[in-house]
Amino acid sequence: MTEPSAAAWTGAARVTVRHVRSLLLVAIGTIVVGTAGFALLEHWTVEDALYQTVTTLTTVGFREVHELDSAGRAWAMLMAVAGVAIIFGSIGIISEYVVDEVASGRREARNMARSVEGTRDHVILCGYGRVGAAVARELNHAGHPVVVIDTDEGSRARAAADGHLVVPGDATTDAILEEAGVTRARGLIACVDSDSENVFIVLSARQLNPNLFIVARSNAVESDAKLQRAGANRVVSPYGTAGRRIAELAVRPRVIDFIDAALSHGEISFSIEELPVAAGSWLEGRTVGELRHRGVFTLAVFQGDERHEVHPPDERSFVSGESIVVTGPSGELRAVSAQP
Repeated sequence: MTEPSAAAWTGAARVTVRHVRSLLLVAIGTIVVGTAGFALLEHWTVEDALYQTVTTLTTVGFREVHELDSAGRAWAMLMAVAGVAIIFGSIGIISEYVVDEVASGRREARNMARSVEGTRDHVILCGYGRVGAAVARELNHAGHPVVVIDTDEGSRARAAADGHLVVPGDATTDAILEEAGVTRARGLIACVDSDSENVFIVLSARQLNPNLFIVARSNAVESDAKLQRAGANRVVSPYGTAGRRIAELAVRPRVIDFIDAALSHGEISFSIEELPVAAGSWLEGRTVGELRHRGVFTLAVFQGDERHEVHPPDERSFVSGESIVVTGPSGELRAVSAQP
């Protein structure tokens, strides 16, 4: 069974808040009735009757405003009993509210929901198993905020312990994806064990955010085409990738070691990055030669997902909408990407 989302927990907490409000209304109503009783029975002014009612309900022990007759004493005793009931009832309800908030984790769920609402340009990770946890570590190492969606309580606990924002629920549902900020995210990774679930996740995410960059995990070769038709920009098979990597390590281990180090964000001072050429950015209109003079070498220029130009000449200028794959000193690459 899927556990309630943070929004659902918040809704459950409002029931207790309404109980507290009802108790306050009862207290105010008792004061009004008590004041009216003293005013009618003892023929006091409203001010005197209100003072007597409040001191009686709160059991502070002050003397009577005026001498009470038998009816007045009976009314005062009734007010005293009502005051004790209201006081102990308030303590009981408030205590239950506080304990329930702490024990159920509603407060943490609301805090987590508020943190997710304030997150922008993040990556949504659907599934926090062994593969998902490895993906999250790499994203975190690269400085990208991660919001994890998972139905398993243990997986969510591990994700939270690793410092990631967490949304409980089924990532195939639109409501959960919206709660994770799919319309504000820069990307989504469908990384659950089931290919059919990954297809539904991709379909839902693509419908909610047509511009989202989606990477999907595929466990079977026949699922690759389905995931692409559903809207995935890239499909990755962990088994196929592992096979290619093992073969490459057997043939050219030093090349693979260098590439891994260059992509590891900080292990060496040399790196490989992909930089988008946005309209009005510093890169727009610049040439390959200008970057080379700064020690940044352009390996390829991509126009869309398919067309690309390898080792462009120095006079080649960059156009808005393209993306470039560059290599060079890590500090210089950060400086180039940070320029407006």
